[in-house]
Amino acid sequence: MAAEANIGVVGMAVMGSNLARNLASREGNTVAIFNRSYEKTQTVLDAHPEAKFIPAKDYAEFAASLSKPRTAIIMVQAGKGTDAVIDALTEVFEPGDIIVDGGNALFGDTIRREKAVRETGINFVGAGISGGEEGALLGPSIMPGGSDESWVTLGPILKSIAAVAEGEPCVTHVGHDGAGHFVKMIHNGIEYADMQLIAEAYDLIRRGTGKTPTEISDIFTEWNKGELESYLIEITAEVLKQVDASTGAPLVDVILDQAGSKGTGVWTVQTALDLGIPVSGIAEAVFARSLSSKPAQRAAAAELPGPSSPAVGDVDAFIEDVRLALYASKVIAYSQGFDAIVAGAEQYNWNIQKGEIAKIWRGGCIIRARFLNRITEAYAENPGLVALVTAPFFVDVMASTQDAWRRVVSGAAQSGIPTPAFSSSLAYYDGLRADRLPAALVQGQRDFFGAHTYKRVDKDGTFHTLWSGDRTEIEATDTH
Repeated sequence: MAAEANIGVVGMAVMGSNLARNLASREGNTVAIFNRSYEKTQTVLDAHPEAKFIPAKDYAEFAASLSKPRTAIIMVQAGKGTDAVIDALTEVFEPGDIIVDGGNALFGDTIRREKAVRETGINFVGAGISGGEEGALLGPSIMPGGSDESWVTLGPILKSIAAVAEGEPCVTHVGHDGAGHFVKMIHNGIEYADMQLIAEAYDLIRRGTGKTPTEISDIFTEWNKGELESYLIEITAEVLKQVDASTGAPLVDVILDQAGSKGTGVWTVQTALDLGIPVSGIAEAVFARSLSSKPAQRAAAAELPGPSSPAVGDVDAFIEDVRLALYASKVIAYSQGFDAIVAGAEQYNWNIQKGEIAKIWRGGCIIRARFLNRITEAYAENPGLVALVTAPFFVDVMASTQDAWRRVVSGAAQSGIPTPAFSSSLAYYDGLRADRLPAALVQGQRDFFGAHTYKRVDKDGTFHTLWSGDRTEIEATDTH
């Protein structure tokens, strides 16, 4: 077989076939395709003759169809399936060739795989691809890691298929080994928080004002014309106006209120814990899904005492408060997410450009939003920004939203309306800006029961008190 294709795709499920179609539609690309079951490959060939795919029935034939350096994107289920494909490709590829994992892999697995594949002389790239099925077909946001050598070949190919925002392709070389999948994981964590915050805003308006889902859809449509403009706000309006064909009820009332998860939000929280980075808004979004999926507990607790949900007096003012609270909480979600990116880059020695990440999230991905430009500007003005929320633009946002934010959170608590992401985001904000935290007492407690020592505000060194319930004097010992 003549080596005619400059790029190949392994895995012809929806994401893989859509990505292959996207590649084939761009000038300069010829695409080889392979699937473990050739029947699926044939289905894609029959459905899309315009793509002029080059099919293969085995890995050797697939490799032979690719020009050098051979470049293949794997779009299969994460885990053992990915490892099996990598093993098969390394058998038929040569040093200098490129294997790209485009699935949602845990970045630690990508680090392991990259190290193992590098020993063969083959380049391994972990690339986060965001935008779902539609993004894969029409233009996703792409977050590739991997070697500088691989980016030379891969960069132009990925730029040809990425979404475009303000004239720029939504792809950048994120960093080496697992950097791409790490950033994609954080993206998904922010996505969890964003979705939960929007759901809480909907719940507050519905319970507080009695408005119908269709009426709330109109509110979200209006919000999408301003500073909250984003893909998730847009699709929320679409979901809320849908009517169930069989019952005539709002579709949102027919959908079971138990949210699923594919794991990336959990990975974000677990990784942030390991890095010592508070991502409380993301964590509460993950926990909210967990709570929703405990029907037996929820049924048993349904009659627990709580306040009634009073109707809101000034409906328009309340809705505006919710909008402002949503905006403030979204800023915190992004600020926490970028804190995790900074910590991950330091831990794994990745040179991640925060402003470039915000740029490539402006199009194609699920969390694309208007104010991502402001994040890019913030890091351009101050690359060493210690926390995104402290950038001048976002300081102004907090100044203009915090009163409404506090009214919404306190009112929700008094009315018994759960707002875990709104509330935790506000608590984080107040903790961040506090001049002194009760952590001093926690350190005293730790020293009391475990001799964990503490530091002082007025002296250098590490200290331990010889605690005794019978003595009033305190003996401090410098154990430094």
